Amino acid sequence: MTSTTIDPPAEPPASRGGDADDLSAFGYDQQLHRSLGKFASFAAGFSFVSILTTIFQLFGLGFGFGGPAFFWTWPLVYAGQFLVALCFAEIAARYPISGAIYQWSRRMGGEVIGWFGGWFMMIAQVVTAAAAAIALQVVLPSVWTGFQIIGDDPTLTSTSGAANAVLLGSILVVIVTAINCVGVAWMSRVNSIGVTCELVGVVAVVLALFTHAKRGPDVVFDTGIPGQQPGYIWAFIVSGLMAAYVMVGFGSAGELAEETRNPRRVAPRTIRMALTVSAVGGGLMLLGALMAAPTLDEELATGGLPYVLDSVLGSFWGKVLLCDVAVAILICTLAIQTACSRLMFSMARDGRLPFSRALSHVNKRTGTPIAPAILIGVLCIAILVVNVGNSAIFATLASVCIILIYLAYLAVTGPMLYRRLRGWPRGEVAVDSEGRKLFTLGRFGVVVNLLAVLYGALMVANLSWPRAEVFDPAGEMPILRWAGPICIAITVVVGIACFPRGRAHPKPVELTR
Repeated sequence: MTSTTIDPPAEPPASRGGDADDLSAFGYDQQLHRSLGKFASFAAGFSFVSILTTIFQLFGLGFGFGGPAFFWTWPLVYAGQFLVALCFAEIAARYPISGAIYQWSRRMGGEVIGWFGGWFMMIAQVVTAAAAAIALQVVLPSVWTGFQIIGDDPTLTSTSGAANAVLLGSILVVIVTAINCVGVAWMSRVNSIGVTCELVGVVAVVLALFTHAKRGPDVVFDTGIPGQQPGYIWAFIVSGLMAAYVMVGFGSAGELAEETRNPRRVAPRTIRMALTVSAVGGGLMLLGALMAAPTLDEELATGGLPYVLDSVLGSFWGKVLLCDVAVAILICTLAIQTACSRLMFSMARDGRLPFSRALSHVNKRTGTPIAPAILIGVLCIAILVVNVGNSAIFATLASVCIILIYLAYLAVTGPMLYRRLRGWPRGEVAVDSEGRKLFTLGRFGVVVNLLAVLYGALMVANLSWPRAEVFDPAGEMPILRWAGPICIAITVVVGIACFPRGRAHPKPVELTR
């Protein structure tokens, strides 16, 4: 028999009881408090996607480029992301460890790919959290003018609007940071209540839109505003950015694996469920908005979903819904910061970040890594300040961070496909601590994995393409159209400079074969 170094065992013996013993098989002690159930795990992924927040913000983007037929980009992006979710679900059953993207990419692709997968995701999540927090400026001043604390122009592109956005966003970041520091139990309560409110809000919006429909569902075959149809395929591809921006973050259930009871069974299911529920709810919102919109013209492209809801619900109920959107923004920001703090904790625990000892410390009373939450909060506020100087740069950063998320996903699915073509998982059957079979792609694994990689690569190309209308709509800074490739290059170069030269801890165990 020969000795070889391989990953820690993916399946613990059925006789080993308890999730803590399961975690110890990978070389980690149970430090985080394991208290999350099925709904809390689902809520982590659903609130990251947060369709009530993102569709509210981005409907005009999709419609403005592709007209009503942009609706079809939604199921197409869902189909591609569901392939990725299936891969994530399979690997989540085998590696239920915090810092999912980092841990999964490391165990599939090795130390370098694993570190860059975590690096891309960590940067993207910090920027995404800041982008989510700034959305309060779009909502709160419309509910009550008293929320416009600085100046009197609430428009994000104005000086007073940008400054007020930073103030409201910073207050929100402080609140979610405090919730994360108190402990995962409080985070779970706030998140679960918020997700329930968001689900109720989504149902209410869908019902309001469909009961006020002015046209039939065949509107989705209309390719756009008259006179703007030539070369529609390119307009359609660009309009797909809206769906691509929305349907990310569904893997957050994996980030909280060490705080979830029976994560090998729960996380794979909630990863798929969070994406699917978001896709169904979001699709109905898009269809309802197109059917209920007063007009299908530039006014809809500019006003987006708020314009439709204002005409359907009127002032009072419109403000009630805006309050629900504000709650959705809060839990979205909370979910993103929570996922990022667990990723940072996981990388620091392996000695992969500067000040790893401080960042990997878990407060014994709260069972929470407090230092990462505080650091992320500080970084988010620093990024928010950019919006005061130039909102176009901030919008570009928010767009680029989505590219980094897709690259992080590829850091998992790409090496996973390579390993699969070399025989992984070698006919092994994944089981939980009680010996029950877990989710697996089985004989469809290669096909699903291959399609997931192809989809991810095409989406990165689409998101990165240097389009002035996306990255520099005002035409004031032509360099911004190249923001995608430039930011990716900078992130890689900085990543190379920061890459830790030693091996991650714990080291892979020695097994005989």
